[in-house]
Amino acid sequence: MDAVGPGPGTKCAPEARSPEKPQDSGWGASAAGRARFILSAPCRPRRAWYDVVARQNTDGLKALIETAQRHSERAFLIGVEWKSRNGHDWRESLDELAELAVSAGARVVGEGTQKLDAPHPATYIGRGKADEFARWCRRENVDTIIFDDELSPAQARNLEKIFGAKILDRTSLILDIFSRRARSREGKLQIELAQLEHLLPRLTRFWGHLSRQKGGIGMRGGEGESQLESDRRKVSERIDRIRRELEQVRRQRETQRAGRKRRQWPLASIVGYTNAGKSTLLNRLTGANAYADDLLFATLDPTTRRLRLPTNQNILLTDTVGFIRKLPHGLVEAFKATLEEVVEADLLLHVVDASHPRAEEQIAAVNAVLKEIRADDKPTLMVLNKVDKFENGFALARLRELHPDAVAVSATEGIGLDELLAEIGARIRPERELLNLRIPHAQAGVIARLYEVAQVLERRYTAAAARFTVRLPPHHHAEFAPFIVG
Repeated sequence: MDAVGPGPGTKCAPEARSPEKPQDSGWGASAAGRARFILSAPCRPRRAWYDVVARQNTDGLKALIETAQRHSERAFLIGVEWKSRNGHDWRESLDELAELAVSAGARVVGEGTQKLDAPHPATYIGRGKADEFARWCRRENVDTIIFDDELSPAQARNLEKIFGAKILDRTSLILDIFSRRARSREGKLQIELAQLEHLLPRLTRFWGHLSRQKGGIGMRGGEGESQLESDRRKVSERIDRIRRELEQVRRQRETQRAGRKRRQWPLASIVGYTNAGKSTLLNRLTGANAYADDLLFATLDPTTRRLRLPTNQNILLTDTVGFIRKLPHGLVEAFKATLEEVVEADLLLHVVDASHPRAEEQIAAVNAVLKEIRADDKPTLMVLNKVDKFENGFALARLRELHPDAVAVSATEGIGLDELLAEIGARIRPERELLNLRIPHAQAGVIARLYEVAQVLERRYTAAAARFTVRLPPHHHAEFAPFIVG
């Protein structure tokens, strides 16, 4: 599992053993903290996490953010039960963190929680609880400690000293998974940008010695530039280059969207919580072969395919990256070029894992991200997926009562797809109004714009003006209002 910070290695036990619960600490039984222990297996000796020596090599910067050797790591999870919040939220969030860790290739060997009013400024959890967890982790040869919230750089440094192991937070873990799953050049650039922006304020964790370079002619940074300052400069320069490349990607996507608009094919984007079945639904509806698996963030790169509706209308259907609670804001910013497909869509298909016990919370998490990217006002059709997993219809009936306009399907079994296609056709069709326009010949720019955004059904030319019968998206109505005739 990749990381954002190295930690000293620990020796592995010669054989597996089951941990003993401390009898006097109250760990796992008291209100102050709980822990669950899983039978562990022997681990292999750790290698150095980062190659920070080969600075003159062209891969020197890459070594800051890539693991030198990947293997199955033994992970211990730490969550906080906030006294001011719902008592079940921490449990659901910690279970999801375990799924993320497994997706990243780790083996979860234990977990611990603590009840707090607010995070500790130095160590996030209390110092005593951190020491207690650290003793257990050293005894069980834990490689990696994963916190269920984002840690400040100072907190991460302090915790590394206490645990003597690699410290990750939820953001670092999600970034690691994204870096493994990205396949396209665009996806790799976006995740590298997010990783570097997350790494930049944490570079002090790599350099405690702060050795200084020689100054003089030909040496950048002047006399006394520290290795830390040099690394910060290199990372900042790389961030600037990636942003320029992503701006080029954004312009390419605009060109592609302009081509689609000329075909007058509406765009529908599939959004939803990670592992809700979005890629499976795209494959079932369009015959695509997008990768789909029962993993969090199984796919990252958007896939667009043509879909022919029962009304004989063609639309473009795009599968986008899945959302998750506590999705790092920096990741949303980095993936703006991809998420523009959502913002520009005529219709959103919000796919929900209806069989999940916390489906409503996942719906709320997706809506929060849509609001962040300013796509919350888009026409949305909710799709209740995985209905084949219900043993009784009570839970599904409750969801349908809460969302009466939703369509229930099973992408895996092909249940409810005819109803879904019919509903998509009904939702897409009203999105284009049938209008008659009269535009003077002198307004050539307006006519050109009309051909860009509307479906021109009929045109007639007179001496003074051109008359058009068009299907126009409602959000362009105000733009052409002065030219609408009865």
